[in-house]
Amino acid sequence: MRNHFSVPVFGYGLRARLCKLAAAAFLALALPAAAEAPEVLAFGDSLTQGYGLMPGEGLVPQLQDWLAAQGTAVQVVNAGVSGDTTAGGRARIDWSLTPGIDAVIVELGGNDLLRGLPPAAARANLDAILSAVTARGLPVLLVGLPAPGNYGPAYKAEFDAIWPELAAKYHALLLPDLLAPIAALPPEERAARGLMQGDNIHPSAAGVTLVVATLGPKVLELLAKAQPKPAP
Repeated sequence: MRNHFSVPVFGYGLRARLCKLAAAAFLALALPAAAEAPEVLAFGDSLTQGYGLMPGEGLVPQLQDWLAAQGTAVQVVNAGVSGDTTAGGRARIDWSLTPGIDAVIVELGGNDLLRGLPPAAARANLDAILSAVTARGLPVLLVGLPAPGNYGPAYKAEFDAIWPELAAKYHALLLPDLLAPIAALPPEERAARGLMQGDNIHPSAAGVTLVVATLGPKVLELLAKAQPKPAP
């Protein structure tokens, strides 16, 4: 005997599935698409690049992990080059600012100090870098390093003035001293906690963690200034 209910039941199931697919398609069109995670260019030297550290221990991966722990989805792009001076940064800034970048961290000047280069040259190079960034409408966080006292008071005063004055000129966020959380500790404690590598120039993984705890909130401020990307 033929089952007169088999065709209608099958038809009902098919119609139900089609209705669900249509409803899902309607919701996909009606709901706004999720915005892409912003990209932050970390533009710097070996302190940014992660010199002497294992993958995952450097400034960029630790910063990205810190931001994720705050509930902030972001892609931090490592544009750190070991040994780079402000002149080197000036030479590569234009092609480093790819179309997907939404904000920039500029951390350069340490190698100018190590080489005793004129503060006026460092200022001119950083000025050009910040000009290139802001010309694209991108918010910027300027991260500095103060000159040590053994360079003499005149050199130190001229060099240390670069960061606040350029930050004011370009309306940039400012972190005057990247390594301040480590430098603030007594040498004995720094050694006991192993916060610096053997060269006493680059922080260890533990030192980077301390640095990121201070840098992270500034990066959150930076992200708040970034324009959201259009939905794909």
